[in-house]
Amino acid sequence: MQAIRSSISLLRSPLTRTITTNQGCLREIFKIQSLDDFKEKVDNGSKDKVVIVDFFATWCGPCKMLMPRIETVVGENEGKVNLAKVDIDEHTEIALDYEVSSVPVLVAIRNGKVQDRVVGLQDTDKLRNWVAKQVAKA
Repeated sequence: MQAIRSSISLLRSPLTRTITTNQGCLREIFKIQSLDDFKEKVDNGSKDKVVIVDFFATWCGPCKMLMPRIETVVGENEGKVNLAKVDIDEHTEIALDYEVSSVPVLVAIRNGKVQDRVVGLQDTDKLRNWVAKQVAKA
């Protein structure tokens, strides 16, 4: 498999990054900082594309294993999907609003509404299929 080199440019804050690979894939990944930030980037940002929200905890081993997998899959969807990371310990109110009772949880949001969710550690192929389904619903 050909190694993918990526260039990272910071946008708006060091907590938002756009990644372009040598294969032309574009993805935007951001860490949510507040409820207002969530509303702006996820609720409003899901009008023209799917936003996958990754609810995680820094102490969670499966969350750490899931992160590179979902980042890869989002990158393969060439700008059709954004990824928002929500630390449940920092943003308990958001986690409660989305009924997150265990981590990791991925929630697909389109037009401000939950489309689907996946709970627990998933393999890359399952994530690819799940994200493809969310993009196809758009």
